[in-house]
Amino acid sequence: MKISASGLSALPIPLLPALAHASEAAVPAPAGSVAQMLLGLVATLALLAGALYLLKRLQGTRAATPGAMRVLGATALGTREKVVLLGVGGKVLVLGVTPGRINTLHTLDAADLPESPAPVPPAAEFASRLRQFMERRGEK
Repeated sequence: MKISASGLSALPIPLLPALAHASEAAVPAPAGSVAQMLLGLVATLALLAGALYLLKRLQGTRAATPGAMRVLGATALGTREKVVLLGVGGKVLVLGVTPGRINTLHTLDAADLPESPAPVPPAAEFASRLRQFMERRGEK
């Protein structure tokens, strides 16, 4: 119900304080609405983090099943072509992968695959190179 300024003068005097009180109660407190918004945001982010954690855990258990396929390595040959080593059971497949096709290039037994040295973590490699650089710099 809309009341114009001329309509206010027509209202009986005892209703004017009640009308003023009703208009004050309709305005929400800004601190309460901000707190409610932040609580909703925190709840949404917590739900998202929980869903991502569960998704990561479920993918880890599925990949750990014995006899499952696993990618042993991949080398890019071009922008969209690569060679992939795929372990399946006791066999290793060498696959050529392009956007339109996947071709088997060679098949090996897992025992025939040469053991590769354990990869050096990038942080350890960086630390050793930095140490060598600092030692050379200190010798001069």
